[in-house]
Amino acid sequence: MSGGVEWAVHCCVVLTAARGPVPAARLAELHDVSGSYLAKQLQSLARAGLIHSVQGHAGGYALTRDPADITVLDVVEAVDGAAPAFTCTGIRQRGPLATPAEACTLPCPVHRTMMAADDAWRASLRAVTIADLAQMVTADSGPSTLLTVRQWLG
Repeated sequence: MSGGVEWAVHCCVVLTAARGPVPAARLAELHDVSGSYLAKQLQSLARAGLIHSVQGHAGGYALTRDPADITVLDVVEAVDGAAPAFTCTGIRQRGPLATPAEACTLPCPVHRTMMAADDAWRASLRAVTIADLAQMVTADSGPSTLLTVRQWLG
């Protein structure tokens, strides 16, 4: 998973506290990250329909829907894509003791295990929303945390 995923998820949580659109530069400053790299992550979120940009003097980025309707998996897939983490190369059909293709009627145990892990990982990320994360931030850091973020954003 790329570092951009972490940045994108944090930005989505911050946007739950914002009064209006937040400029990319302000989000980058808040997280002390590269503005140009963060802008790429924000563009990915916008292409996926999770955030939208507002032009003009008071412009910036805002969530497109309720934070309870955006899962962490939505953000991960927006930034890194939806491809599985594991790609089977059919290694059991190679080498001097290769299994003949006609004997490979099921995916091998390695493939099945990796796909089951990928399914579990995705289910876990699908079960947590941006609203859940915002609630966790409040529970972990206190009720004033996101209010302080809102005030800092302006």
